[in-house]
Amino acid sequence: MSFDTHAAALVAVMAIVTMLLRFLPFLIFRKGRRTPAYISYLGDVLPQAIIGMLVIYCLKDTVLTAAPFGLPELLSAAAVVAIQVWRRSSLLSILSGTAIYMLLIRLI
Repeated sequence: MSFDTHAAALVAVMAIVTMLLRFLPFLIFRKGRRTPAYISYLGDVLPQAIIGMLVIYCLKDTVLTAAPFGLPELLSAAAVVAIQVWRRSSLLSILSGTAIYMLLIRLI
């Protein structure tokens, strides 16, 4: 199998699997079928849990014992929270927090 054929087969398999994973919930929970309570519960609690894990992952390598003592991370996280509370826009708060963090690591 040539490289091009192999690459095309890999892309095709990945596309099929991705489409199957996207369409599967709609096939399982068709109109008229009641969504199980645990699925609804997971839909309510997972987004917050995932955000919490992402925050922990982003801050896990923060060094608090050496200069700048985690100041860029703390200030950018505070900016994300403040902008989210103020504007209720996830995209704006994440982009602003990222820009603030990149600016702070260059300046501090």
